[in-house]
Amino acid sequence: MTGAAERTSRMLVEDFEQIASAAPETVMLEFIDGRIREKPAPDGDHSEIVAWLLRRCMQVRPELGLYTTRGLKVEAYRRGRARPDGALVPVGHFAGHGEWSDPDGVLMTVEVTSYEDGTERHDRQEKTAVYAAVGIPVHLLIDRTAGTVIVHTNPDPERGYYADTHRAAVGEQVTVPDPVNITLDTEILKNYVR
Repeated sequence: MTGAAERTSRMLVEDFEQIASAAPETVMLEFIDGRIREKPAPDGDHSEIVAWLLRRCMQVRPELGLYTTRGLKVEAYRRGRARPDGALVPVGHFAGHGEWSDPDGVLMTVEVTSYEDGTERHDRQEKTAVYAAVGIPVHLLIDRTAGTVIVHTNPDPERGYYADTHRAAVGEQVTVPDPVNITLDTEILKNYVR
């Protein structure tokens, strides 16, 4: 991950974790590429999309759990902290973990774009890059503004990107490949995108 891995932050990740743990429960913070960012509170449509995906995963892969806003250690040498909208792992995987977990064992991360300023850079670029950099096999991005569902696969941790990207319009069938192996009928998402 050329650019982000070479940059350094003046803040130590331990200092960020202290700040994040002291924040009110209504505030979720992330620390990516040396910057603290508040994760926007989800609106109703955002919540419906995540709930739909959670139900779909439970129906098809009941041995897996989609955990929402789970704290993950991301970036080279674990200097970052992210809260994906969803992290798909075997049920029980996060038992005994603290607030932040290593990404090992995460099969898929999910991000649903918000309508906040900075979403383009943060959700579509920065977070996709850090998930690739830590080797998460699949990253699913539901882009409400563009009306697309994007499946990123084959992470290249050294370069911080996914080698393969499949983009589909909301409403189409989307296949999420190994290790997830689910097909999503995204027709319902037309109700929740602009």
